[in-house]
Amino acid sequence: MNVFGSSIAVILCCATAMAAQTLSPGTALPVMVSTTLNTRSDKPGQKIEGKLMQEVRLADDSVIKKGSRVTGQVISVQKPSRITVQFTQLQDEHRSIPLDVRVRALAASASVFQAGLPVDASSSEESDEWVTKQIGGEYVFRGRGYVSSDQGKIGRWDGSGVWGKLAPGDNCLFAEDSDLEQALWIFSTTSCGPYGFEDLKIAADGSESPQGQITLESGKDALVRGGSGWLLVVNGAKHSGTRP
Repeated sequence: MNVFGSSIAVILCCATAMAAQTLSPGTALPVMVSTTLNTRSDKPGQKIEGKLMQEVRLADDSVIKKGSRVTGQVISVQKPSRITVQFTQLQDEHRSIPLDVRVRALAASASVFQAGLPVDASSSEESDEWVTKQIGGEYVFRGRGYVSSDQGKIGRWDGSGVWGKLAPGDNCLFAEDSDLEQALWIFSTTSCGPYGFEDLKIAADGSESPQGQITLESGKDALVRGGSGWLLVVNGAKHSGTRP
């Protein structure tokens, strides 16, 4: 084979490897979804877009960069109060990764905004010295580099984001069982269910058949405004966790 042919073979091999790459079950993906979901106006097939809000470090020591694009679609709408969505792809600079994920926690845009502010509104400190409160109630002491709860130190802050091991939460439809340190962004290690919504529940988190399909339900019109925060977790053929 000549040099040109060898080069083509290498490129095709790399492209195939990238296309086939999947994420390990249990990997957490903290995502801000820019698309507004609304049962009044949405239709099946409508595209959903978001972005990764903290870099994700994989088992092979590679990194998916913060800002990587997450896409999906609306699967079904049952007016006025039920919508099913599915996230299907993660795109960074060099690869496109298929997704099969469930939702562990969902935060309204106002709650996302609040979690990014210091607990002391009058604080004159630099942002890397702030104390902030995570969705779910844990506190991040940025200047000291750790996350705490009533159980003590349960995570860390390293300037790039919040890291910790997911733990069972009261409102989880699926109980995690993993020792992996995860990228958490604004979420607590025990965050589960919806936060900051007047009347919304996660009727199906995407962990059971049809796997990957997430159903949100409300007593009124189901509405999730753009800027919402989603803590997604990669499914597996056989989950490492169990139903609580």
